[in-house]
Amino acid sequence: MAATTPSKALLRGGICVAGTGVGALLAVAVSDLGKADQIASVTGAVLALAGLGLSLWAQFGSRGQAAPVVASGTRSVAAGGSIGVAVTGDGVRAPAAPPAMPSAGPTAAGPVTASGDRSVAAGGDIGSVSTGDA
Repeated sequence: MAATTPSKALLRGGICVAGTGVGALLAVAVSDLGKADQIASVTGAVLALAGLGLSLWAQFGSRGQAAPVVASGTRSVAAGGSIGVAVTGDGVRAPAAPPAMPSAGPTAAGPVTASGDRSVAAGGDIGSVSTGDA
């Protein structure tokens, strides 16, 4: 899954905080090695607990939050995943054999909305769309 802009910002922020912490720990270690050992022990325990909490939240906390899929225009089509064939016009026929769809394409993480007349939106791939009249 591709990283989104907010996750890149969080990653950069985490790297900056970690770098600052390492620099501060090295500065304390130069002056008092015993004090640096105590600070590193407490900091390591706190970060381990934070990592455990984030791991559990990532594994179990984000399930069941499906992206809203809304189709509000006349003859509009919206799908949270891939669409093989979508036909919204009068007198238009779907192809006899729909195009082959990728087996493991990415789907949208956010809302999928088709709001105009005969609009089509998909959270994944679209094979074939016909929105006009024949």
